[in-house]
Amino acid sequence: MRSEAGVARRSRQLQSAVPTKSRVTPRGASKILRRVAIVLALSAIPGAAVAAVTVKGKITGGAKLLNPVWNAAKDPKGNRYTFREPSATVRPDVRVLTGFLPKELCIVALGEKGAPGPVRSLAVAGGRISPVTIVVPEGQPVQFENKDPFPHTLYEPTGKAGLQPGETLPGKPRAWTPSGPGKWEILDKTAPSVRAWVVVEPRAVAYAYPDRKGDFAMEIAEPGVYKLRGYFNGEPVGKELEVTVKPGPAEQLIANALVLGEGSGAPAAAADAGAPAADAGDGG
Repeated sequence: MRSEAGVARRSRQLQSAVPTKSRVTPRGASKILRRVAIVLALSAIPGAAVAAVTVKGKITGGAKLLNPVWNAAKDPKGNRYTFREPSATVRPDVRVLTGFLPKELCIVALGEKGAPGPVRSLAVAGGRISPVTIVVPEGQPVQFENKDPFPHTLYEPTGKAGLQPGETLPGKPRAWTPSGPGKWEILDKTAPSVRAWVVVEPRAVAYAYPDRKGDFAMEIAEPGVYKLRGYFNGEPVGKELEVTVKPGPAEQLIANALVLGEGSGAPAAAADAGAPAADAGDGG
């Protein structure tokens, strides 16, 4: 028969054989509770581990934006294209050479200071660069991708942006980081219609391009007060629109339209029923 001392010793041996993770001591439970409290506290801090918010809005006045490339092309002195006489059956508004906003109008959210992100790509194809205007923060890398079957010689005409004339072969990219803030025009010695603008704006934190209907959506990483601005042909157009992005929900609608051209102060389309809205000021 085993002694009481032997039974107690065997009991202690069995307890020590149990995996540590299966035994939670009062001290261990206290550590777990402290960790949970820290996580909850961090989640309550504005800007800490907050998911990006998708801000949706609408533009108005896009018909006022005229494309300078097409306007230059129709000049008879340029000897570039021949335009037929206008037909009486074609509406006057259709004859206006407006810009193709999904590729030419860059909508930017301006905050305190932007940060470089993934490489921004511009495609060179069919006599154009797409998108035509991009707005980036300082230090943002840019890449031109030649999708034509022949080389292009892209350059920045002032020589101050660090993009000297250089050949970009078919199917090959060309990397470039603008030298600093400003509006940098991109031209091509091969095709005069290849023309684009890279705007370096240190306050740029997010961007978007509208669809054919004028609707746009952009992701903003942190809640706060921002100013939305449209850029067309490298220049700011219309009015700034101040918006307040809240921590949630994940999608927020802007109540007012982003005004681009003169006489375009029409209100935005009504938001979907039940959809929350980002607070919007009356612009600048």
